[in-house]
Amino acid sequence: MPFFGRGRRNRFGTPQVDMEKYPMPPTVAPCKRKFEKVSFEQFYKDMKKFLGGYAEESEIQKLYDLIKLPRRATTYSAGYDFFAPIQFMLPADKTIKIPTGIKVHCCRNEFLAIHVRSSTGFKYNVNLLNATGIIDHDFANNPENEGHIWMGFKNHGEGEWAVSQGEAFGQGIFMKYAITDDDEPKSEERVGGIGSSSK
Repeated sequence: MPFFGRGRRNRFGTPQVDMEKYPMPPTVAPCKRKFEKVSFEQFYKDMKKFLGGYAEESEIQKLYDLIKLPRRATTYSAGYDFFAPIQFMLPADKTIKIPTGIKVHCCRNEFLAIHVRSSTGFKYNVNLLNATGIIDHDFANNPENEGHIWMGFKNHGEGEWAVSQGEAFGQGIFMKYAITDDDEPKSEERVGGIGSSSK
């Protein structure tokens, strides 16, 4: 912003700026970066699907009440640990998809990258089905699944991978991204959940 050393000054002697020639930049919407639980209705629907329909509403309510929001382990941890909403066991050479009960709000130029925890890969040779999960800014609160984050794993090891309820089993890292100068997105608004942006 230009400095008018010899130009107009206010009654306190502070240099004035010509606001017609140098208008203030437009107000930028505040950035929201936050984890939240999905609604019980969404969690009930997805957890019942995960359990194959063999669960009472009261049992799923107990699981929902015990969901822990992602949290960093230390001051300098890059990743937010995700905690298993239910106990499970993954045999060797098998896959599993877990509804976490969590959704995330990112800033417009950010995404949440989902990774396995370092110890999981080294100790059990377990990896994500999609290598790295990408949770876009507009995934939260989409009309199809509220932005409910699922994690899919495959056990490439020789032994089983057992996870207790409430145990850290994945992590999310907030990342910024850039776009090309001539970027033209196919659509301005997401209307679905996983895989909807490829349609």
